[in-house]
Amino acid sequence: MIAHLQGKLVEKTPTEVIIDCNGVGYHVNISLHTYSLLPASDAIKLFTYLQIKEDSHTLFGFVEKSEREIFKMLLSVSGIGASIARTMLSSLEPKQIIQAIASADVITIQSIKGIGSKTAQRVILDLKDKVLKLYDLEEVSMSQSNTNKDEALSALEVLGFIRKSSERVVEKIVNENPDSTVENIIKLALKNL
Repeated sequence: MIAHLQGKLVEKTPTEVIIDCNGVGYHVNISLHTYSLLPASDAIKLFTYLQIKEDSHTLFGFVEKSEREIFKMLLSVSGIGASIARTMLSSLEPKQIIQAIASADVITIQSIKGIGSKTAQRVILDLKDKVLKLYDLEEVSMSQSNTNKDEALSALEVLGFIRKSSERVVEKIVNENPDSTVENIIKLALKNL
């Protein structure tokens, strides 16, 4: 309904701002991440999300459009309300949340106040596919290391090593050095086989 607000910053605290748009003051809830990105000048533009409930209309604002999208994705998870989603974006950078979801890092998500083990698992289960589709970066790096691993295994097989024993060694190497090239994986594997 309200996509963004552009106006004069009248008041700001780490959790909320008031923006004057042509004489109308809008009270907007923000995360600590957005607070840290607020401009030094009075002129401000925030991308917004309006949450409508029976008893209230609450406006949430974000300096970055991507943060708003993550906020909306978090709200789609059962058990995550606006206050917990805002706490998540205040506790972790949006990139950290995306990485934690993409890599199924339950501990990082669970470290946020108000999120237990089951909720953290639900966040990962519900959002992992969406996050991987929206942010190709994670998927590319994951598939790149898998491709390198497969190529290294094939090369070791050609060199006469048994695939099962090679897999264990290569898996360990890839986990310890995720950015290794195929050549490095093979060299390290030959030393350990």
